[in-house]
Order: sequence, then structure tokens, then C-alpha cells
Amino acid sequence: MDNKVKNALESLFNTFTALENVSGQQELSKLNQLFNGDEDFMTKLMLMDQVFDDAPKLDALREVTFDLLLINFFAEDTKKLDEDYLDSPEWEKIEEETLDRGTELLNLLLYLNECDDEDIEPSLDDYLKEFLLVEEDEFQDEHRIYEEVIANQMLMESNIEEIARVSKSLDEESEIREIFYPMMAFFYDTQPSDADIKKIKDLSEDPAFDAAILSLILTFNQ
Repeated sequence: MDNKVKNALESLFNTFTALENVSGQQELSKLNQLFNGDEDFMTKLMLMDQVFDDAPKLDALREVTFDLLLINFFAEDTKKLDEDYLDSPEWEKIEEETLDRGTELLNLLLYLNECDDEDIEPSLDDYLKEFLLVEEDEFQDEHRIYEEVIANQMLMESNIEEIARVSKSLDEESEIREIFYPMMAFFYDTQPSDADIKKIKDLSEDPAFDAAILSLILTFNQ
């Protein structure tokens, strides 16, 4: 299991369960085992879903955990497969079958890996223009999904109160709404103090989830 993924998964579960006052260590242990396993991706996904099916109080973390499962697959599992596996019909079929899984957090984690590889500081402007290529004609799907983020880039010059206010005003149907607040809070300050993190949590409409996502991102970025 990739070490960054392991630490991020633990941060996600530990923060969420502490704030929701629910148990989750047994489920975290099961997920660590299956992430470490030798099963193929779809088998791991089935096992992951079973963990959440058996623990409905943790269901809010299901799709984010899928993102981490996929990141771990790219980082670790592909080492055991053919070099061109990600271009194979088998993987293409898996991509089609999981199109509706996960969240936009996946893109952010891939971006942070790239920042790490290239030794650059993450920034919202760089993420949108250089990684997601939202200004390029052939990437208009990304432009549509990230429309509210693009329109609110000036929040990086504002304050966390304003970021929280805007996040609460987003359309319920927005594809980015779920992670908008923790993502924008991260780009606003990639190294927040404990006091800053508490403030972010206190301003949230879903403190356990938002704090857990932010904790995941910050841990992954270490």
C-alpha cells in the first residue's frame, strides 16, 4: 500500500469518526488489508463496498475512499501488471464500469502527486490552468464541472469566512459542491495551523465530512 494513501486514509477515518462520534477502527483495519491485498481492482472495489454496506454510519466516506483506492492502484498495484495495462481493453472496461464512482477529489490527489514529482507548490491557478487545462477547448467537460471554482478564484485573495459563505450558496446539483469547501480551504492555505483548521471546521455546514476531507488532503500533501 502506498504510504501517502495509507496516511491519508487513516486521517480521513480518524477525523470523521472523532467528530461524528462513531466507531471506525475495525473498518479502517479491513480497508488497510484490502488495499494491501493482491486481488484485482474490481474485487478490491467489491470488498470496499462491503465494508461500507456493513457500516452505514461511515457511508459518507465511501466515494472518497474509492478515490484513494484508485490512487493506490496507480501507485502500487500497477507495478505488478503489464507496463501497458492502463491502455488495455480490460482497464478500459473497468473505467467504463466505474464512471459514476468517486469524486473530483481524485483529480486533486493526482495533481498533488504531480506537484510532489516536479517539486512545485500547489496553487488553485496552477491546478485549473496547467493540470485540468480548463482554458483548452478539448477540456470543456472539466471547465463545466469546475465552473464555480473558476468563477470564484478571487476567494484566494479573500478569507475563510467568505469561502465558507460561497460554498453554502452553491447549487445542490453541482458536481463540485461536495468537495468545494475543503478544496478551496486547502488552496487558500496549504499549511494551516491547528487554530485555522478549527475555524474551517466551525464555519462548515458539514463539519465532520469537510474536516475529514481537509485532513486527508493535508496529510496526502505532506
